[in-house]
Amino acid sequence: MKITFFLFLANVFLWATPTLKPIDSIEINGTVKDMVLRENLLVVATDMGHIEVKDIDNNNSSIQNIAIPNVKDFMGDEIPARVMSTDKIANRYLLLSDSGKNGYSNLFIYDNNLTQILSAKDKEAIIKARFIDKEHILLGYLSNEVALLDLKSKKESYRVQLSESKFSDFALNVDKSQAVFACESGVLSVVDVKTGKILKELKGQNLDNVYKVDFKKGMVSGAGQDRRGSLYDVNTGKGSYIAGAFLIYATALSPSSSKVAFAMDEKNNISIYNSSSKTKIALLKGQKSTLNVIIFKDENKIISASDDSTILVWDLKQK
Repeated sequence: MKITFFLFLANVFLWATPTLKPIDSIEINGTVKDMVLRENLLVVATDMGHIEVKDIDNNNSSIQNIAIPNVKDFMGDEIPARVMSTDKIANRYLLLSDSGKNGYSNLFIYDNNLTQILSAKDKEAIIKARFIDKEHILLGYLSNEVALLDLKSKKESYRVQLSESKFSDFALNVDKSQAVFACESGVLSVVDVKTGKILKELKGQNLDNVYKVDFKKGMVSGAGQDRRGSLYDVNTGKGSYIAGAFLIYATALSPSSSKVAFAMDEKNNISIYNSSSKTKIALLKGQKSTLNVIIFKDENKIISASDDSTILVWDLKQK
């Protein structure tokens, strides 16, 4: 009887989900609003009017700090601009910020010099931007429109209304040929980047706003306000979901899409699952604020940021 009991306990211990602590942290001057990883360089957008570039393969050393002009608040006082979105391609950086005027956006490109592409005078309410190549940027509008901006002409190749629902997020696939757009309706739109044509709608798994999406190897993950972490096969359109205990603010897929991360509870923990079996692989504890970005560097290394100044680094192979 005792032997059976100890075997039972050993089996429970063997199959228990490991709880992992961060292996490293990166301090940023300001609250992190967006973050991308381009090879070994982590590009971080802040609410203090700048982006910081860190070399994560070289002790998180600072490579560059790019600032944009201050803006005026409703009282007319100068304050740092909130950089909402950033990206990097070659030696060119993108900074999308608020203008301080009526919710309109400023868009800058830094390529040894800072060049402003859009200002409040253009009256564009853009929430997210990413490079497609050095001369083209994909834009996500608050109105849930997608547009492709040509930097040479400073004109849009197209602008397409995806739905009447408010935009939340978009994510590009690896070759940047397609993007998935999320909105407050819970329906995800897969878009052809060259034309803006809606290729497919993914629906049925989220019934409310999808805060964040990711797109890897033909799979899409969605972080839902309805406490559902959704997973879709883009080719078939079929999906499923993992139930969370709280609003799910962030998600990420590993490069192979075999693993998926969701911020599943009110304690800002990150749950890692096997994408196929939905089995929980690990629980990452240590984030102090509401998660806004999760990135898989590879199949085991994860970088996460929340509404504070500390970025955390995790290793799923740590003991």
